[in-house]
Amino acid sequence: MGRAVLSQFLILSNSSPRLSSSVSCSGLGSKYLTRPGFSRYNRATNGDNGAGFRCCCSVSLSQPAVPDTSSSSIRKRIVSGVQPTGAIHLGNYLGAIKNWIALQNSYDTLFFIVDLHAITLPYDTQQLSKATRNTAAIYLACGVDTSKASVFVQSHVRAHVELMWLLSSATPIGWLNRMIQFKEKSRKAGDENVGAALLTYPVLMASDILLYQSDLVPVGEDQKQHLELTRELAERVNYLYGGRKWKKLGGRGGAIFKVPEPLIPPAGARVMSLTDGLSKMSKSAPSDQSRINLLDPKDVIANKVKRCKTDAFPGLEFDNPERPECNNLLTIYQLISSKMKEEVALECRDMNWGTFKTLLTDALVDHLHPIQVRYEEIISDPTYLDGVLIEGATKAAAIADATLSNVYQAMGFLHR
Repeated sequence: MGRAVLSQFLILSNSSPRLSSSVSCSGLGSKYLTRPGFSRYNRATNGDNGAGFRCCCSVSLSQPAVPDTSSSSIRKRIVSGVQPTGAIHLGNYLGAIKNWIALQNSYDTLFFIVDLHAITLPYDTQQLSKATRNTAAIYLACGVDTSKASVFVQSHVRAHVELMWLLSSATPIGWLNRMIQFKEKSRKAGDENVGAALLTYPVLMASDILLYQSDLVPVGEDQKQHLELTRELAERVNYLYGGRKWKKLGGRGGAIFKVPEPLIPPAGARVMSLTDGLSKMSKSAPSDQSRINLLDPKDVIANKVKRCKTDAFPGLEFDNPERPECNNLLTIYQLISSKMKEEVALECRDMNWGTFKTLLTDALVDHLHPIQVRYEEIISDPTYLDGVLIEGATKAAAIADATLSNVYQAMGFLHR
């Protein structure tokens, strides 16, 4: 889903949303009704992270990875998800899941499987449930700690769908028609194979974000446009139904939603294909050779690395625009080995491709083997896994339902 929930992750505040300078109790300008987009962001989007909820993130953040621990600081909440279609691959792991492990120690964290986003294009109904469980097991195998984080399935928290419908009533169709990824995917699939969900999934993504009152949304470059829509929609709903209008209906007044800010991680946000250094590693790519799947056995990993696309330049180096594959493979090695970029550049600069591919293969196998062993243990204990998902959905629903209740009230619905 070129769909940013989520993303890699959404950083949220536990406090009730307050009005910013652009959202005041005395009323807002009509710009929130008519403004088509935020000029501060680029409109271009491209690629497919294969991460479902396309929240591409990294522990190397442009904001501090560890929150301020002073008494005046407010603990943040992080929410992120991955789509359960295809195999979870290295791009999903390095772009999102691996970073969750560090973040769960410093934030309130909720990680979910975005199964509702998985049905926007034709899918195998026999495999959806199994893939959802497998994805949850991979979360846990990668190190998500249920004593620190909640893991749940998107469709198990019905507020996501309810809020999407309410937001849809306030979303101009023109906003959705401008979504570049819709145009690209509908062109590939053909009009007869494209459902309305492919057009409206950015509204579901906005619901995923706004339900939890996000402060910051880590997104990949290809997801900026979807976050623009989420921000526009938050301000539009705040203008139409918030402030004094909501207060007259017995509500708190003020902003209904926080307007989230984008957080573009500088490293790990774009893990590229093994067969094309200019295309993102993706579940939807027709060739399995283009990606390293987290559950690939040792011999498959070795074969994929051996056959991956390289170049004829001497030595190895980062950031040469004429060597996208070299930059990608070095980046993968850097992230999987947890080394500094400068350290990898010095270690590998005089290597030939044969030597480096052996080094990269060994690093991948050593890193992924413990995850694979743990995954097999978890997936073979359905009682444990089901318990984790039930507990996670219960915690998430408590947060989401509070937001949803406010929206229903502000929009004038009869109290249940």
